[in-house]
Amino acid sequence: MRYRIISVGKIKEAFFLKGINEYLKRLQPYTGIELVDGLEEKTNPRAGQSEINRVLSREGERVLKLVGDDEILVVLDIQGSSISSEAFAGLLEQWNLSGKSRVNLVIGGSHGLSDEVKRRANYRLSFSPMTFPHQMAVLMLTEQLYRGFKILKGEPYHK
Repeated sequence: MRYRIISVGKIKEAFFLKGINEYLKRLQPYTGIELVDGLEEKTNPRAGQSEINRVLSREGERVLKLVGDDEILVVLDIQGSSISSEAFAGLLEQWNLSGKSRVNLVIGGSHGLSDEVKRRANYRLSFSPMTFPHQMAVLMLTEQLYRGFKILKGEPYHK
């Protein structure tokens, strides 16, 4: 199974990028994984709801163009399911055995994700009811993927 993390926002901060790249490297023995970022539409900071809806729609189109019909789409969404690392590892196992070609994990931009992307999602995951910067969410996701694969392989990993 191949995995792809899609971050609508660009990973800009060097310290986040360093951590993300470290986990991507650690994941190599377990799975093929890639990071796609920078799909965010420029927005006026004082944009109204109609402008935000237009931005979300454009970003959503960009995300959905990347996801094939035979691929799993997982969105990180504050309204999604909050689960333990062990339960997440169980999802990884299900996805790995699904017969699908890839799992896409999507983290939205500053305004979230479009309804079209959420409707297409096979699973909605929430790290917390709190809001995190997208760069931190990508780092957390790469770490949880690594932890999940370590759990599946029965390999030790600090708690």
